Amino acid sequence: MSAPQGSVRLEGVVKRHGTTTVLHGVDLAIEPGEFFVLLGPSGSGKTTTLRILAGLESVSEGRVLVDGEDVTAQEPGQRDVAMVFQSYALYPHMSVAQNIGFPLKMVGTAPQAIARAVKEAAAKVGIDHLLDRTPGQLSGGQQQRCALARAIVRQPRLFLLDEPLSNLDAKLRLETRLELHTLQRTLGATTVYVTHDQEEAMTLADRIAVFMEGRIVQVGTPRDVFARPQTVDVAGFIGTPPMNLLPAVWDGGFAIVDGQQLPLASAATSPRQVTLGVRPNDLRIADVGLPARVERVEDLGDSSIVSFIAGERLLKAKSDRLPLVQEGDAVHLGFAPGAAHLFDRQTGARL
Repeated sequence: MSAPQGSVRLEGVVKRHGTTTVLHGVDLAIEPGEFFVLLGPSGSGKTTTLRILAGLESVSEGRVLVDGEDVTAQEPGQRDVAMVFQSYALYPHMSVAQNIGFPLKMVGTAPQAIARAVKEAAAKVGIDHLLDRTPGQLSGGQQQRCALARAIVRQPRLFLLDEPLSNLDAKLRLETRLELHTLQRTLGATTVYVTHDQEEAMTLADRIAVFMEGRIVQVGTPRDVFARPQTVDVAGFIGTPPMNLLPAVWDGGFAIVDGQQLPLASAATSPRQVTLGVRPNDLRIADVGLPARVERVEDLGDSSIVSFIAGERLLKAKSDRLPLVQEGDAVHLGFAPGAAHLFDRQTGARL
């Protein structure tokens, strides 16, 4: 069962609810067969974008194209897309087999063909032994698989998934994430996936679109987005813990923070106000540098996170070993010159 592939284009999509603008002119291109993740904090517009793709919400301005066809005015049933909701939206009075086969029944598929397709879809997600049960007799993970099987049974050209793992516990979420990635690769189907979980986005996505306040602020591979955040907002959102951000003056080959000169890999032609960003993995205790006090040491077993107070700011360092410091110790903090990220203080744009 090979699903057809679909390309997706959003062109200048605006969405308003009354006087409130939820999406501000979103432009996006998703390639056939891509696993594309919409990532952002709550209220950033990612789920609204997914619902517009599904046809569950109309656009105020702009166009939606799938495989080059303008589907902006089409109803959900005309678009040949399948959506998996956060709540799974299974019918409690139907068996697993009936739930999976429901989309085919709605389009008049013959019962024998439905039975074959249901068995094949259920086998792909590992629930072919549960077809006679009802959703109430399934675990959360099994319900999620049932919803996935219902989505893939009619081989849509586009899969849309709205935080499908958020109701699972941490261990099951990790297992199901791996299975979902394998399933998508097997089907070769274009998949658009909404999440606020960075780890989920980083491990699943071919590319990520980062949403902030109804706008896409960056599109790229997980590695690109992590290594070169294009705005200070993306820098402060991506990463666990997120990037340390400090007001600084970029003068020559130094960032000056609280009067301390911290070496940089590149030089400014004239002094300018910047925001200095340093990933927790790159921040380290040094012989000289920014004075700080150890606030807390968190031992995570395979790594540790140390919180520091520098001036009035909280900074975090992450290491794969437990540092030889204790709470209350006075230290200096530094970083390799090439590890610094610099952002314009006024616009927030990467320099």
